[in-house]
Amino acid sequence: METNGTEILEKLVHINRITKVVKGGRRFGFSALVVVGNQNGKIGIAHAKAKQVPDAIRKANEMAKRNMIQVPLREGRTIHHDIYGKDGAGKIKLRAAPKGTGIIAGGPVRSVCEVLGIKDIVAKSLGTANPHNVIRACMKALSKQNSPKNISNLRNKKISEIIEKRG
Repeated sequence: METNGTEILEKLVHINRITKVVKGGRRFGFSALVVVGNQNGKIGIAHAKAKQVPDAIRKANEMAKRNMIQVPLREGRTIHHDIYGKDGAGKIKLRAAPKGTGIIAGGPVRSVCEVLGIKDIVAKSLGTANPHNVIRACMKALSKQNSPKNISNLRNKKISEIIEKRG
């Protein structure tokens, strides 16, 4: 599956083993948390369960590709402004960074930034370290972001008028 000539990157963030105790012993199941993106502003996340690890990963990848959202990026390398996101106990602070900074972020957030195509960002995960909540908080934060294009449409102004006012 291709979108606009760019290959979709799939990253496995977390695998969890679930045990169900039955009469004959233990039954194992696996859950996988996956992020997918085209490294150009499109990203999707999904969580799927199966009896085998590869099946769980495949299911999660398919679900994530179906639920992709577009995120505006500045110069194709960072976010437009600092944002804060919260989901459950997962809290995250994302800060725009100058060129050459790189991705300064912890595990799950780093995966999100890599598949999204962000090259320069400083992120701090607060509260829980649970990858599910951290990633959902990250997605909420990214979807709250406003680009100059969105703001210009809201205010019925030209993009140049809005960017000029940036200090």
